[in-house]
Amino acid sequence: MDLDNQKKSEKNKDEAESQKPESSKVKTVEDKLKESEDKLLRSLAEIENQRRRFEKEIKDAFEFGSFNFAKESLAILDNLHRAKEAIINDSVLKNNKDLDKFIENITIIEKDLISIFEKNRIKKIETKSKKFDPNLHQAMSEVENTEVNPGTIIQEIQAGYMLGERLLRPALVSVAKRKEDKMTEKEEKKVNK
Repeated sequence: MDLDNQKKSEKNKDEAESQKPESSKVKTVEDKLKESEDKLLRSLAEIENQRRRFEKEIKDAFEFGSFNFAKESLAILDNLHRAKEAIINDSVLKNNKDLDKFIENITIIEKDLISIFEKNRIKKIETKSKKFDPNLHQAMSEVENTEVNPGTIIQEIQAGYMLGERLLRPALVSVAKRKEDKMTEKEEKKVNK
């Protein structure tokens, strides 16, 4: 009987050992399945993110692909405006009887160019009596002025433009500053010495 019991226990051990690898194999297969599923989900998420990036790049290319061309085209408008001002202020040309026709033609060209810009979402930045905004304006000078609040734009030196929501060129402006007392300046100089 001991021999039979011994054989049975050995047989049970063999069966238990043979079952262990199968159960551990099942776990590894399940683990591998989970790993594969996780990798697949990560890959799909990465592909989706890449697709979104490409769509955004394509949209930006269509929206702002003409950015450099538009920026350089502003020089044409600036030169037309300068030419018109120079002709109006020229004392020799003021006596010319055809001056008004010439200025009228320049104005028509200027308006046509502005119309083309507006059709392509290029808009002039308004500066008159606006508060200085460093995101839209570039201060070229500060002028003492008691009539307006400090930080208010009092003169536009060169027009600024936006392409959609993007800054194409900042407006060059003069900004009002508070008038300082002469006594305050003298006191500051004494303190700085």
